[in-house]
Amino acid sequence: MSRASSWTALTAIMKRDLMVVMRRRSDILNPLLFILVVVSLFPLAVGPGPDILGRIAAGVIWVAALLSALLGSERLFREDYLDGTLEQLTLQPQALPLLSFGKIAVHWLLSGLPLVILAPLCALLLKLPLAGWGTLMATLLVGTPILSAITAIGAALTVSLGRGGALLSLLLLPLFIPLLIFASGAVEAALVGTAAWPQVLLLAGLSLLTLLLAPFAVAASIRVSVN
Repeated sequence: MSRASSWTALTAIMKRDLMVVMRRRSDILNPLLFILVVVSLFPLAVGPGPDILGRIAAGVIWVAALLSALLGSERLFREDYLDGTLEQLTLQPQALPLLSFGKIAVHWLLSGLPLVILAPLCALLLKLPLAGWGTLMATLLVGTPILSAITAIGAALTVSLGRGGALLSLLLLPLFIPLLIFASGAVEAALVGTAAWPQVLLLAGLSLLTLLLAPFAVAASIRVSVN
């Protein structure tokens, strides 16, 4: 398989998925609206005090990001499974892990990247001090690809189970705990004036490792689901 044909296959699968999602814009807006609703309502539950909100703001935003990634993740491969596209992908001459990477990339472009852009607004609503804004955006930028990759693995594993959303959440939530700890710790370090870059670099390393391994796990899960 030549490099040109691999690149053509990758861009083709990404363009196809983007076009499908653009026809259902609610799939893009719903996760973002969910995050904004959670961030807007949270101060009503704990009180508007800036000290309390600022201290827990990073954790709240990351938990909202995690839940929004799971929102609708059941449909990540579901329609392709029902119409036979997944089975066709397993028969393509291009490597299935490469095509799986394209789907992970599209998921991040539509869920992770908008969240990075929305981060300043979320930080403002939760009264996060300015000292933590940059670190929050950095953790979201390098950490949300992990959300997309792990979500894709879980979605591929449960795609043949019908209504597997609850099972998907149970499978994935424990895997997200280290990500939440390191991301929140990085923002906390920035707020107290210590170096946050070790946690950010660790997240970046975990993201690279996940993106290298996840396409193979997704491909294996797809083969199990369609056979």
